[in-house]
Amino acid sequence: MNEAKVRNDKELHAHWNGVAKKVLLGKTIVDVRYLNDEEMEMMGWYSRPVCFFLNDGTSCILSCDDEGNDGGVLFYGANGVLPVL
Repeated sequence: MNEAKVRNDKELHAHWNGVAKKVLLGKTIVDVRYLNDEEMEMMGWYSRPVCFFLNDGTSCILSCDDEGNDGGVLFYGANGVLPVL
């Protein structure tokens, strides 16, 4: 791997780690549920993922990809999965 690629990867990771920390770090989850029918229709999805809401009003919805093509699962701990329904 060339030096420019390594530097770009590090910058990319640093940027998105910073964004993730700004959105999530120190926040409190105040509600958790699966999407309802209206929300699924609005998203154009067939899979019903978990969503959660933070104390600052931010909503977090799990997607199968970064284009928002359908709902996705949440992996937690060593073997835990909250599936799409």
